[in-house]
Amino acid sequence: MSSLYFDNSNEKSRMTHLADKKKAVAGIDFNGCKLTGYNNHLPLSDFLEKIEDITFFHANSNNFSGLIPKEILSLPYFYELDVSNNKLNGSFPYEVLGARQLTFLDLRFNNFQGSIPRQLFTLDVDVLFINNNKFQQYLPDNLGSTPALYLTFANNNFTGPIPKSIGQASITLVEVLFLGNNLTGCLPYEIGYLKNATVFDVSYNQLIGPIPLSFQCLFKIELLDLAYNQFYGQVPENICKLQTLTNFSLQYNYFTEVGPECRKMITKKRLNVTMNCIQDLPHQRSKYDCDSFFSANKYHTCPDLKSLKIIPCSNNHYSGSLSASDHQPMAVAPSPRSYHTLIPHRL
Repeated sequence: MSSLYFDNSNEKSRMTHLADKKKAVAGIDFNGCKLTGYNNHLPLSDFLEKIEDITFFHANSNNFSGLIPKEILSLPYFYELDVSNNKLNGSFPYEVLGARQLTFLDLRFNNFQGSIPRQLFTLDVDVLFINNNKFQQYLPDNLGSTPALYLTFANNNFTGPIPKSIGQASITLVEVLFLGNNLTGCLPYEIGYLKNATVFDVSYNQLIGPIPLSFQCLFKIELLDLAYNQFYGQVPENICKLQTLTNFSLQYNYFTEVGPECRKMITKKRLNVTMNCIQDLPHQRSKYDCDSFFSANKYHTCPDLKSLKIIPCSNNHYSGSLSASDHQPMAVAPSPRSYHTLIPHRL
């Protein structure tokens, strides 16, 4: 059994043979090779599905085009597909839904458009990257059914609210990126069930309303980005008490109040509230901008306003104050993995 690698830097190929000496290609890595076919046409069909024992296909940053062959669903050992940063187009490649052994699916930086199927969130994957395409729809209401650890929906044209079902991913979900879409509505309190989440980013959308109090239950959160939306009200103090939270971004919203714990985070440069409506802090929106926003939204209310006060956890997971660590250096949080997906070339 063999794995075939093409190294773009030295233009060599390398074959690694296992002890049984059987000659079969187990995996292909074309990452960064910039392969181009005749007349710029480089199809995956009549190629990928012919390698019956293949386990992984990595082809980031090439010029593959056309469709993903439906025959891949019959490949018995196929568990990783990375066709990111190519020229694939059309609707979502339903063919991948039949590859039941998949644990890693990377479709980012292509030209897929239209809707994504509900079945995508029943695939038993650890990694699901579909950012930087042209998908356009409400996010499926079964989003929380996914067992994925890492999810990226960034930089598409998704609309509507974040589904309440996201709370069903409480045990598995570690990082999720919703940034750069056209999401609207209020944040569901069920996000507070994501007890293993370290990264949650909904920046650059059109979301509105207060921050649910359930966010104080995100006891492992390290990076929380709600910037560039239309959130308003008071920043909940107990979120600012979360000891793992080292990067809290709220700039370019319409918050009106922050308490003493949040002000400590601002001093430590762990919380950014620039361009809000907090009158006694510098670098805020003008009074005219704030008055105009609140006048236009004076009748706005979230559909389930009472749910925003639900706190689905006990309060003994965080310190009552940051003062105990005020004079201790903060540990540097590890770089989140999912943000690397926002760069076209290989992870």
